[in-house]
Amino acid sequence: MARIIKFEKNDCAPCAQVSAYLDNKGVSYETVNPFDEPELAVKFKVRTVPTLIVLENDEVKFRVIGFKPEEIEQALAQ
Repeated sequence: MARIIKFEKNDCAPCAQVSAYLDNKGVSYETVNPFDEPELAVKFKVRTVPTLIVLENDEVKFRVIGFKPEEIEQALAQ
């Protein structure tokens, strides 16, 4: 089972779009503010928000930076 982590900030419009997209698809995900958990952001090399990471066995299988529905759809299909 894949684990999905979405890195976001509260006042980020594209972050809200990603959340709405995932919620609409019924996808479970974890939300992380990289400023609150900088060690996690460093671990996954997150430099901008929103960043969506799909993990399998703690290995990054897919990464989407920004609100890109086509790429998110590909990530979810993995």
